[in-house]
Amino acid sequence: MRDAYHRCICRARTLAMYLAAHLGRGYRASSMEGISVHIRRPARSAVSSARREQSRRRSAFTRVSARAVLPLAAVGGLAALSLAVPAAGVSAVTAVAHKPAAHAVPDVTGPVLKSAQFPAPQTIAQCQADLGINCYTPVQYRVAYDLNPLYAKGITGAGRTIVIVDSFGSPTIAHDLHVFDQEFGFPDPTLVIDKFGNIPPFDPTNETMVGWAEETSLDVEYAHSIAPGAKIVLAETPVAETEGVTGFPEMMNAEESLINSGVGDVISQSFGATENTFPGFSSGNYSSLLDLRYAFKDAAKHSVTVLAGSGDEGATNYEADGTTLYPYRVNSWPASDPLVTAVGGTQLNLDQAGNRLSPDVVWNDGYGAGGGGVSAIFSRPLYQIGVSKVVGTKRGTPDISMSAAVNGGAWVYMSFAGIESPGVSDPGWYIFGGTSEATPIFSGIVALADQYAHHRLGLINPALYTLGALSRAGVPKTGIVDVTSGNNTFGGVTGYDATPGYDLASGWGTVDAAKFVPALARTGGL
Repeated sequence: MRDAYHRCICRARTLAMYLAAHLGRGYRASSMEGISVHIRRPARSAVSSARREQSRRRSAFTRVSARAVLPLAAVGGLAALSLAVPAAGVSAVTAVAHKPAAHAVPDVTGPVLKSAQFPAPQTIAQCQADLGINCYTPVQYRVAYDLNPLYAKGITGAGRTIVIVDSFGSPTIAHDLHVFDQEFGFPDPTLVIDKFGNIPPFDPTNETMVGWAEETSLDVEYAHSIAPGAKIVLAETPVAETEGVTGFPEMMNAEESLINSGVGDVISQSFGATENTFPGFSSGNYSSLLDLRYAFKDAAKHSVTVLAGSGDEGATNYEADGTTLYPYRVNSWPASDPLVTAVGGTQLNLDQAGNRLSPDVVWNDGYGAGGGGVSAIFSRPLYQIGVSKVVGTKRGTPDISMSAAVNGGAWVYMSFAGIESPGVSDPGWYIFGGTSEATPIFSGIVALADQYAHHRLGLINPALYTLGALSRAGVPKTGIVDVTSGNNTFGGVTGYDATPGYDLASGWGTVDAAKFVPALARTGGL
């Protein structure tokens, strides 16, 4: 199924070292090439055994393609980028290669593969010549999002913790993060790997595990690149989320356990499921989804910010078979949850220095499109009352958007086996896109705001909508940058247009971090 990925590989150098994938019980601390790595198996979650058993029975899940690198070939959840641009109108039955129902897939789009391989991240001009797309480094994103003035003032996320939740994790994440940091001159962070339950040994012939390892690499590397001073906690769970079967409870239990232990200021989630696929939806019984909200309620109680990618399929998303797109507008959870900040996707047009050549547009480059629309389950939250003409009586998504386009994808370093061929080691640099890229980027920005505020900001949506309204009224220094061009029509399903102010294609738009971080710090958590 990974053959469905027409990926363009950008390989850096041959690596001989791999991080040990099999860990014993208890807590271990080690130093991996400059990275302080803490590996632990936490005690059982506070969730009771009865509740665990109940949640196992009512689990549901699919992917929220939150990264894209080409026609979403959702093998393991990633869509890969082929060198042949797909037709503008992708059919509702796509080339996504999932197994039906119980097949786990992460929210990542990529990697882009090509027969020619590169020794290091390429310039934009080289990507244009060799691949026909733009490609960006985190150094360029730092310029584009105006982050350097914050770093110059010591705002790096220091003292704050970003939690990243992924099934299985990556067996080489510490080593790969170190290589990533060396390439771009970033400091190595403290990386904590929390294993919830018995994580099976990494199998490089298992496309689901490989897909989640790719997702993990993107999440960790880009959250760290934006908040280089923040601690990263990678929560690994043993079961990948699946549509209508098992997986979500393990992720929610892991989040709740960390929250109750006082771990984490912001949680980044690069996964999701179409609301319609949860058991009972067709009969109006939403309990299988609603019963999974306990971690988000706990996060709100403890002032922890929770983020989720809004998806890579525009206004539609996948049916329970994980292969067929709904022929009408749908939304996905957890992005649709009012207790979560939904992060959509934009396309950036940058020069080699990272300066914008034109304003950002809604991500819709033929490879995927930023997810957005209205929930079929959740009513409009109070913070969206000011945009009721847009969302109606339902919760609307996204709330904000960041870089997600494949044509403008992000460089990621990976060295585990199975990326190109099952079981075969081919370490190197790869290009990814999708809202799975946008979400960890925004998690870094929230961590910066937490440090600026000297406290957790919790649910930031009320503050975000206040800043959006102020920006729309002409108040300066909110840091909100409106996105007014593009739409998220995808898979034959008509989406939503970007307009001045809030819209269901880009939310409030994107951010200028040098202004947005202090504005959010002053407004959030009040």
